[in-house]
Amino acid sequence: MNDSSDIRFLMTIREAGSLVAAARTLGISPPTVTQRLQQIERKLDTRLIDRTARRLRFTEEGTLLCQRGADLVQQFDALFDDVRARQGGLAGTVKIRAPLGFGRRHLASVVSAFQRDNPDVDIELTLTDQPLSETAERYDIVVHIGELPASNLIGYAIAPNARFVCAAPALLKRFPNPETPDDLRQLPCIVLRENNEDASLWQFRKGRTTRSVRVSSKLCCNDGDVVRQWACEGRGVILRSEWDVADDLAKGDLVRLLPAWKAGDADVIALTRNRAGLPARTRQFMRYMQARFKPQPPWRS
Repeated sequence: MNDSSDIRFLMTIREAGSLVAAARTLGISPPTVTQRLQQIERKLDTRLIDRTARRLRFTEEGTLLCQRGADLVQQFDALFDDVRARQGGLAGTVKIRAPLGFGRRHLASVVSAFQRDNPDVDIELTLTDQPLSETAERYDIVVHIGELPASNLIGYAIAPNARFVCAAPALLKRFPNPETPDDLRQLPCIVLRENNEDASLWQFRKGRTTRSVRVSSKLCCNDGDVVRQWACEGRGVILRSEWDVADDLAKGDLVRLLPAWKAGDADVIALTRNRAGLPARTRQFMRYMQARFKPQPPWRS
């Protein structure tokens, strides 16, 4: 294994999940995939994948090659990207993973504009309600909103983003406007479940005073657009990102509650596997994305 092609081959199998799926991705036949895998294992004199009729399981050695090999492949690509960039252009593929709602409303246009300005760059944008799942390390950039759990990924600030408690005017005609976070226990609330967070525990701060409130909810969803729509219909109180509710607040479809109490910020950040050795196309997209949200993000314009 004296070049990156074998490592790329193993990473393709791991991402595809089966030899047949890997064959489709690579555009070759399943027997050819099997033969090449056997050749690599013979060269290394070790088994890399335990395969049965039903599933594949990477051995410790196979997993090590994919994990550490991913960094080596990235550095290898970055070297050649930098050489190409010196000749006047960016090329290659940028794989991006981002939250559903934010990706649709704010990131998709950034991706489109960057690719238009850099026609030799291919971009694969994957939107999901679990951007930080275990597959996140297969992407060049992962966009995350909110507090970052323990991770070996490197974070870059993209845009500030507060969180507001909101409700529709119609709801406030039926229930009293809450004066403290504790009053939320008496109101119907709507919960967004994402990133494996404790979604019904809402936390607030006012000066040095903190409050944690366990809200009750008859409605919950993993899609922020659905949660916001229910709130606009007067079905309950929501705790949502500023980027998501700014337009509804401006139009009066939602009203901000408890403005004196601050919920934790949920800033927008971009995550990469490494700080050094990023391909030129990845670095340029990162800068492009940061520039599009300055000096103020669109939800604060």
